[in-house]
Amino acid sequence: MSLRRLGFLSAALLTAATLTACSAESVEADDPKPSASGSTAPSGAPGGAPDGGGLSLADAIKKIPVAEEKRAGYERDSFKHWVDEDDDGCPTRQEVLLAEAVTAPEQGARCTLSGGGWLSYYDEAEVTDAKKLDIDHMVPLAEAWDSGAHDWTPERREAYANDLDAERSLVAVTARTNRSKADRDPAAWMPPAQSATCTYLVDWTATKLRWNLSADETEQAALLELAEPCADSTVEYEPVA
Repeated sequence: MSLRRLGFLSAALLTAATLTACSAESVEADDPKPSASGSTAPSGAPGGAPDGGGLSLADAIKKIPVAEEKRAGYERDSFKHWVDEDDDGCPTRQEVLLAEAVTAPEQGARCTLSGGGWLSYYDEAEVTDAKKLDIDHMVPLAEAWDSGAHDWTPERREAYANDLDAERSLVAVTARTNRSKADRDPAAWMPPAQSATCTYLVDWTATKLRWNLSADETEQAALLELAEPCADSTVEYEPVA
């Protein structure tokens, strides 16, 4: 079992409580609202800091190196993804679905999944069909390429694309929100649910810091502006060597 799956147990309990409270609501109904500071804690808040503590969101954003983006040469196939790293029969996509399930699905041959339930925090949607979920790279592959991955080895790009050791590098969300996001950074796209704002900014920032990815000036300015209501949010991450 991956470290990610172990780390998600407590987060799944929190999300289960959220779903129970919302069971009478429609799929698009509002879930927990942000506090006055704008912070919220849907499933899988980021964990693991280099010094055992955390940075304020604004301070963490300022730690992201600022550099121009370099898109030349990007191909999605440059990032080998959905591998079965631990040879347990479940590729990365299935590992994330199993880790984030609020109601555990049935697991069949070759890690096929049936049943189960998930909460897509981008849009507060409850999902009971895994086929309606995408596994979103928090920082999209193209954005990662632009921000430094163009200089990585193929092995490092594969590790990035299948990062199960950080709970928020990959996240199961509705296909419609993932495809709406595409490869855009927070200057151009944010989750539609207001409750997702601070968590998304924390997750994005933690992923950039974990992998030592840069941000261009427009992205950094947008992150700092969007983070203003998130004064109580902190960023924790474990850098990848």
